[in-house]
Amino acid sequence: MQSGGGILRQPMSVWATAFAAVVAFMGIGLVDPILPSIAQGLNATPSQVSLLFTSYFLVTAVAMLITGWVSSRIGGKRTLLAGLTLVIVFAALAGTSTSVAELVGFRAGWGLGNALFVATALAVIVGAASGGAESAIILYEAALGLGISAGPLVGALLGDWNWRAPFFGTATLMAVGLVLIVTLLKAPPRPAARTGLTAPIRALAHGGLSTTAFTALFYNFAFFTVLAFTPFILHMSPYGIGAVFFGWGVCVALSSVFAAPPLQRKIGSVNVLHLALALLAVFQIGIALSGHAGIIVFTVLSGIPIGLNNTVFTEAAMEVSDAPRPVASAGYNFVRWMGGALAPFIATELGEEIGVAVPYALGALCCLVGMAILYVRRHHLRALSRVDDDHTMHDAAPVPTY
Repeated sequence: MQSGGGILRQPMSVWATAFAAVVAFMGIGLVDPILPSIAQGLNATPSQVSLLFTSYFLVTAVAMLITGWVSSRIGGKRTLLAGLTLVIVFAALAGTSTSVAELVGFRAGWGLGNALFVATALAVIVGAASGGAESAIILYEAALGLGISAGPLVGALLGDWNWRAPFFGTATLMAVGLVLIVTLLKAPPRPAARTGLTAPIRALAHGGLSTTAFTALFYNFAFFTVLAFTPFILHMSPYGIGAVFFGWGVCVALSSVFAAPPLQRKIGSVNVLHLALALLAVFQIGIALSGHAGIIVFTVLSGIPIGLNNTVFTEAAMEVSDAPRPVASAGYNFVRWMGGALAPFIATELGEEIGVAVPYALGALCCLVGMAILYVRRHHLRALSRVDDDHTMHDAAPVPTY
């Protein structure tokens, strides 16, 4: 395990990619504080507005299957730039929407750009970062946490003025990221072999990767139930919702960077996943059974297990199989983002039709299903134990240089 200083001493190209990744992940939480405002401004129901998440993540999930095919043909830098360009265009178009249908469609195009960028950004950061894959993944998760925490604040600040402003703001920030990558990122070498379109699906035949991916699908259902439905039950202004989800995002960032690695070394990756899923289930039940103050507290606290899960799942997907990292990442993200696509619409429909506690009860049940998958298929995850042992060995004593 690298020291914090080692993680921070990175080439400028890594920081440029990480900055763009922060902005990309801001797009996830950006709409949270303004969901009620969008519903009011476009005369839409919560379930209709939830399709902003569904279209975004559904397209992101499916597009993950082509990211390796694209990047292995045009190179990582060009793929990053293509993804950024699509995000800039569709984020700006989202700000011009006159109906929910238009906004949902533009978010879908945004999801395509996000898939091309996010999947390739992880591979670029891993390839260019100093300190090895583990440090690179922690840096990537830090960008995710920072983006998720900053997104609600930016959405609140701009959205309180006009619900369209956050979309134009994202397009502007992404344009800055594009300029930084154009000027600072040296084009990495293309892979020796081109990735086939079916490679990510074939990679899922590996028991460890499929176990990780389908556990993450149920986890993401719970995750995005909190993210997509909670703004409607907070009954707060954009500033209030933004503040709640800023606190939540800070918990995501801190636990992903500072809590996940030592816990992995102490109890192992699989046990961290069990712990985090159990905590998330408890916090979701807390949201379901609480009054207004309790909803705020449990929503913020839910960022802790979400941060733990994000780091451990990402690292597990990279390490559990023998597939090339970009291929493994594409297959894993295809499955897990389906949870992000399904949860917002299902959760809001259940909340509208049955009761606001029901989505969180379902989210808690999804966490338990994920834990059951981990337990039943634990023999497929032995490779993670070897990785954890290797991390512990590196911490326990200096590794001799041969």
